[in-house]
Amino acid sequence: MNLSSLVRPSTLALLPPLHSTLPSRIDVTENAAAIECSNLNYSITTRLHRSVPILKECSLSVPSGQLWMLLGPNGCGKSTLLKILAGLLKPTNGTVFVKRPKSYVFQNPDHQVVMPTVEADVAFGLGKLNLPRDEVKTRVSKALDAVGMSKYLQRPVQTLSGGQKQRVAIAGALAEACKVLLLDELTTFLDESDQLGVIKAVKSSLGNSGEVTALWVTHRLEELEYADGACYMENGKIVMHGDGASIMDFIKTQQSSYTNQINS
Repeated sequence: MNLSSLVRPSTLALLPPLHSTLPSRIDVTENAAAIECSNLNYSITTRLHRSVPILKECSLSVPSGQLWMLLGPNGCGKSTLLKILAGLLKPTNGTVFVKRPKSYVFQNPDHQVVMPTVEADVAFGLGKLNLPRDEVKTRVSKALDAVGMSKYLQRPVQTLSGGQKQRVAIAGALAEACKVLLLDELTTFLDESDQLGVIKAVKSSLGNSGEVTALWVTHRLEELEYADGACYMENGKIVMHGDGASIMDFIKTQQSSYTNQINS
């Protein structure tokens, strides 16, 4: 792994506050947005009964059929926002819309891949749909093909690499015909080869369907190369959005500016 290409949480956390003049919400038509939230607030209560805000008037919109990435310093609220979009947390107030079916893919695939073989794991979520056996096989086959795992159909899950397990988890979501993938730092624990495999699997699944949308939380700048768009988050809200190259340039400029300040 090329460590110099990573956006380290400790580095991002030291960046000076942003003062972007860009709107925090992307204006899209209702039909074009697969993910949309407006003025979200979320707070937690400490043991001392103090209310600590995590999200503050946070707004976001992601167009259908695209891969968007969400970046920001550690502790800025990225994972909290993703869990609210997935329905795992309830916001204090604000509005949320996410196309259904939706699927949240965990950072650690061992928390999600539970069956003994690849085929069984991808088919696991289909049990609740009462589909004919042939339909299940067809969906599993198409989903594994979309993530480049067709030849591993009968492989024991325990023999797979971390990246392969992530692709199986994504295939499981695709087999259920999900419209939105919510992806929480999928490449954190993966080597460089597996990182690339997972990213390409997500891009392939979006390209093949034309209907699946993905929001990917990441710290890695190099992953922006694969994004259709990106958002930068700080202090509990989205402060900038744009294409991947613009967000990458912005973060690098901020890092350079801060480095010059502490060295001057």
